[in-house]
Amino acid sequence: MVFLQVRFLLIPSLMVIMGAAQYMMQDAALLSYIDQRFLSLEKRLEKCNQDVLEYVEEFREFSRMVLSRLAGLSTGRAEAQREVEDLLTRVERAQRDIDYFGSATDSNACMEVHEDLLEQQLLEEAEEKKRLKLMLNASCDHVLAGIRSLKVVKKTGGKHGSWMKDPGKKHSKIYLLSGSVNNVILEFANIMTFMENNQTLKARRVPLPFPWEGTGHVIYQGFLFYHRHGSLNEILKVNIQRRNLAGQMLLPGAGRIPAYQLSPQTKIDLAVDEQGLWALHAEPETGGNIVITKINAAAMAVEHSWDTPCSSKDAEAAFMTCNTLHVVYNSPSGGPSRIQCVYDVLDTLNAYMNPGVHFPKRQGSHSTIHYNPKEKQLFAWGDGSQIIYKLHTERK
Repeated sequence: MVFLQVRFLLIPSLMVIMGAAQYMMQDAALLSYIDQRFLSLEKRLEKCNQDVLEYVEEFREFSRMVLSRLAGLSTGRAEAQREVEDLLTRVERAQRDIDYFGSATDSNACMEVHEDLLEQQLLEEAEEKKRLKLMLNASCDHVLAGIRSLKVVKKTGGKHGSWMKDPGKKHSKIYLLSGSVNNVILEFANIMTFMENNQTLKARRVPLPFPWEGTGHVIYQGFLFYHRHGSLNEILKVNIQRRNLAGQMLLPGAGRIPAYQLSPQTKIDLAVDEQGLWALHAEPETGGNIVITKINAAAMAVEHSWDTPCSSKDAEAAFMTCNTLHVVYNSPSGGPSRIQCVYDVLDTLNAYMNPGVHFPKRQGSHSTIHYNPKEKQLFAWGDGSQIIYKLHTERK
């Protein structure tokens, strides 16, 4: 009887002891898990710290290598100064970021921006200018000396629009793009068909996948290039025959203000000359001056850009001939159009103002003026009329 009483007393005690042992094992397992997690985190933090040190050292080594190659270079090319300063600002910003990471591991780390970096950029600019000259110099041996005559081909009645031929093709088709916002091109077999009274009945209608904006579009090598309506600076490339989108790109800096003050509907004006496709626009950072950009039409990519001294104020249109920008000015109330600023991208120091080239026998304004390098003529849209100007050129 006593044995049974003792047994009943021991059973609860043993259960308490066993329960406590179980909790101790669980606590030990939890502590082991926490220790392993901390160990893993410490290793990852150590690797991260090592990676930062390696990145800092790599940047310092690259900086030392670049700076060591800058000694003895000459300075003084004013036309590259702005782009050099932009690059210098980017380098300084990158160095400040690296200094921040470096200071977290090495308080004595220090990096400096040397003035020799400017000389290196100037040397690169000179080499780039030489490359561009080789690329653009072919077949450009003449300059615009005057405008001989004009011919009013047709009057459609719309104030804004553009018309053109494809200078990159051998056909004689005429293309009409009416309005500053539209999505349908009219294609005519030739200029005689275009001049007929019932011209719209004989035109082939080509709908576009997206509408255009402004009047600065061009047709080149079977493709229509234009500023997409509703976008800031997107340029589209559309295959006219297949009616599909063949390419697109963004034009840096463009689209915020009109390319020409007197043609506010056009933010990006595309142009074609002997060297291919160009884009013209104005930027607030240039004081409203016009910026020229050479575009690779096949790749839809920027090849080079130039800031010009030609103001967009009182400008109504512009065109490119043989690497050279010609800006056409007028008065807000309309009057005789005149070329007052000329800028050759291969001779940027000799841009000149007021060359005295006037458009003959006409009072009014232009919505667009585009150069056709195949026919050496200007195709213009003025007060609803489609006009051809014949040019007088001289050898350089």
